[in-house]
Amino acid sequence: MRAVIRSGEWDGPTAALAPGYTQANLVVLPRADAFDFLRFCALNPRPCPVLEVCEPGSPEPVWTAPGADLRVDLPRYRIYRDGELADEVISVEWREDLVGFLLGCSFTFERALLAAGLPVRHIEQGVNVPMYRTNRDCHPAGRFAGPLVVSMRPMTPEQAIRATQITTRYPAVHGAPVHVGDAARLGIEDLARPDYGDPVEIRPGELPVFWACGVTPQAVAAASRPELMITHAPGHMFITDVPDARQATL
Repeated sequence: MRAVIRSGEWDGPTAALAPGYTQANLVVLPRADAFDFLRFCALNPRPCPVLEVCEPGSPEPVWTAPGADLRVDLPRYRIYRDGELADEVISVEWREDLVGFLLGCSFTFERALLAAGLPVRHIEQGVNVPMYRTNRDCHPAGRFAGPLVVSMRPMTPEQAIRATQITTRYPAVHGAPVHVGDAARLGIEDLARPDYGDPVEIRPGELPVFWACGVTPQAVAAASRPELMITHAPGHMFITDVPDARQATL
């Protein structure tokens, strides 16, 4: 699938692509900011579970996808300069001082949800997963601070319990939900207007189920205003070579 993405044949969201493999969020920062961001991830493992930190100057994730190229192997990228979204592109230029971080993505465990007969509404509807900035602050580290971002999948209460049991087994890709039910308690005013991604249908008897999301660093960029941050476009992930089976460790 990475070869298809690299060729430009696919530039859309990656939910349901490459089943059986771990998907990852991308954050790229200058080396001067990398240690503070690594500390930020250590303090906020639910939204920012680290799968790999690349060598400074290298776009190759040698542990999770040897031979891959983070400059061209994601469908779409976002470029943040001084905290502002400056561009969205299909490839990025790399500097000798850049450090790439891969963070686990919840798209990884969706195959397990589907196998258990649970709904994954954005896949059913063929849209991007809805994501929301919340009123919960992450633990700050150095220059990095900002709000938690969550992804949402609607389910009945019984389905939410089963989803929690399943996703607890996947701590390397966000693990169990962080909240179920009343969106207002997260500071979310309107589920039909996500901050990232697309709205999905919530059917009678269903509740919103929220997982910590790897788009959190993009909200943190807006709050902390680093000179440069390169990320995946929300929903457009990097596909690793790592199998997705119950990742207690990678």
